[in-house]
Amino acid sequence: MRNLTPSRRRIAVEFLTLILAAAVMAFNYALFILPNAFAPAGLNGLATMVQYLFHFSVGYFSLIVNIPLALLCALFVNRSFALRTLLFALVFAGTLLFLQTYPDLSRFVYHTQDGRSTLLAPVIAGAVNGFIYGTVFHAGGSTGGTDFVAAFVHKKNPAYSLSHVIFALNAAVAMLSYFVYDYQIEPVALCIVYCLITTMVSDRILAGGKQAIRVEMITAHPDEITRAVVEELHHSTTILRATGGFSHQDKTLLICVVNKHQMPQMEQILRRYPDTFATATLVSETMGNFKRIR
Repeated sequence: MRNLTPSRRRIAVEFLTLILAAAVMAFNYALFILPNAFAPAGLNGLATMVQYLFHFSVGYFSLIVNIPLALLCALFVNRSFALRTLLFALVFAGTLLFLQTYPDLSRFVYHTQDGRSTLLAPVIAGAVNGFIYGTVFHAGGSTGGTDFVAAFVHKKNPAYSLSHVIFALNAAVAMLSYFVYDYQIEPVALCIVYCLITTMVSDRILAGGKQAIRVEMITAHPDEITRAVVEELHHSTTILRATGGFSHQDKTLLICVVNKHQMPQMEQILRRYPDTFATATLVSETMGNFKRIR
């Protein structure tokens, strides 16, 4: 990869990420989801119940659903997104089909019927798949299924929110699992736990790498604070002139965006100037020339 240009190297890393993530998800299904009586969210939840009832592998179901959806997405939505998602679906299905015929895998399967915690399987599976969802989205693809549906809807109506559609689908999977898994309420609860853990982890992965803190300071020491921010935090400030609404005195407003873990250092700087008033707000995403300090 040393001879590749930066753009080609980035693409190669993204494709490798998609392949590894798909393989890990296949292991996650084989070890924690399929051996235990609960269905995950989305179309894979339906596939899991189909396998439970009719012994038709989730891998084959994934291929049947995702290949035509990927072709339609490539034609009408986004070719790059469709290609990356199709790659993920193919690797996931192929790996899962191989694992389901591999006899030695049984020694690693987490099975709740042998007295282990029933709750642990969806917690682990949800955490792993949540991490995978966030990682795959960062690589420019998705895990397929409902993500293709989301891409189609967003193409036709970018302002349309899919949250209630996804919620309805997940709720339908959870309710249907009650009838599939011998009329028990436990699979419904496990499906809900899985959905919550997956959403929390994936949202954290998607937002965590881009979040920062915006600090606004009204101060009489703009030069001193700016110098400290530059020297100690390796960021800078934007300096604006302001007027106090009560005193009508001239003030200086400093605006600075820092990494989240730098807030204790920012607080130490502000303590040196007790007459300074500051507010801090969470920035959900930063773009452009913003340096991330490790």
